[in-house]
Amino acid sequence: MSRDYLEVTVSDAVAVVRIDRPPVNAQNLQMRDEFVGVFDEMSEREDVRVVILTGTGKVFCAGADIKEMLELEQTPGRYTDMMRKVRELDNSVRECTKPIIAAVNGVALGGGFSLAAACDIMIASETASFSLPEINVGIPGGGSVLHRLGLSGSIGRRLLYTGARISGPELARLGAIDACVPAERLMDEAMALARELAQKSPLALYYAKQAYAVVEEMPFRDAFRHEQGLTYRLRDAADTREARQAFMEKRAPAFVGR
Repeated sequence: MSRDYLEVTVSDAVAVVRIDRPPVNAQNLQMRDEFVGVFDEMSEREDVRVVILTGTGKVFCAGADIKEMLELEQTPGRYTDMMRKVRELDNSVRECTKPIIAAVNGVALGGGFSLAAACDIMIASETASFSLPEINVGIPGGGSVLHRLGLSGSIGRRLLYTGARISGPELARLGAIDACVPAERLMDEAMALARELAQKSPLALYYAKQAYAVVEEMPFRDAFRHEQGLTYRLRDAADTREARQAFMEKRAPAFVGR
């Protein structure tokens, strides 16, 4: 599939996926298909260990292309198909086997907010802002996004019911994102973190991501046992042996992903 709206570059085991659909990087059907294809590819590429997702210009992603949505409503079944693709986009990010860092460079609205929240770690520019404006076009949506970020209760409801914007610095203050930095430092911060992660065992990172997704839904006792099971499974893996040996020898490990 051709990529008209996503730019992908890979260097030193870090892939940068950049949304590029001027003027506001709104999601249409083609972009959603491209996202699914790109993140499925990232899962299987051996030269990629970490992914950074960002946008071009002053907007990360303004959510759904409203004009296209209105057009799709005119044909039975097309709107339902679009909703399915929205879910597939989100799932392709959450289920990617590699850690994904969202470097939110600007406005993230609706589906753009959900996209950023689907990533493993979110770093925002000080100029970034977030909102779920669906209520302003007569539909509910986004409560699951707020819960995912730990914004339940009064704050989450206010954002959901009003469609109000919340700034990157405020989300950082609330502990909903990892960091908020000046715009000119955003990619440097994201790349530094990505390179740190890329030095870890790819096998351990894979299982850590899978475990985190599973244990979120488990009681603590079951979650602890699940993670211990993964530790037991990896105890004799080549990367685990290498990590231990490198630690004892005070050198950088050379991981092979097995």
